Amino acid sequence: MADQATFEDDICPYRRPLYSTAVRLTTNTSDAEDLVQETLFRAYRSYGTFSPGTNLGAWLFRILNNAHINRYRARKRRPEETALDDLPDWSAQGQAAAEASASRSAEDEAIDSIAEADVVAAVDKLPKPYRQAVMLADVEGYSYREIAERLKVPIGTVMSRLHRGRQALRRQLTPAPGF
Repeated sequence: MADQATFEDDICPYRRPLYSTAVRLTTNTSDAEDLVQETLFRAYRSYGTFSPGTNLGAWLFRILNNAHINRYRARKRRPEETALDDLPDWSAQGQAAAEASASRSAEDEAIDSIAEADVVAAVDKLPKPYRQAVMLADVEGYSYREIAERLKVPIGTVMSRLHRGRQALRRQLTPAPGF
């Protein structure tokens, strides 16, 4: 067990080589300084577990390498940050609009183009068993099992009614091709 009172004297010859290695790893002097500081902090905290007579340099460089790997992994997990000042004025607004339209499916855009009254009228035209299944699943959000229990029918029947009801709605709401 090493004595923490001698820590500073013991690691002094390794400060410059640790910094040089940190600069090579990070390619940035300020990041290298932070990495060496973190390495020395971890080494000081764990110095009581270090066995005197073993290779202190190897131990310190292993701590440096592990700290660098941990920082790299943490940076990869974080989303990339960009300052708004770096973006042109048009790109912040244009990018938000592009992301909003890119996240919408063609089906969502088609549904938005259909008037609500048309949808209600189409649902009302469905035969009662299909209308019940479609309303319970698509409007109220029940699962197939819950719908089957409510309507007292097998799950397969619910699936069939939903498929046929949605198909009928699609036929009613899809505009006829214009010539």
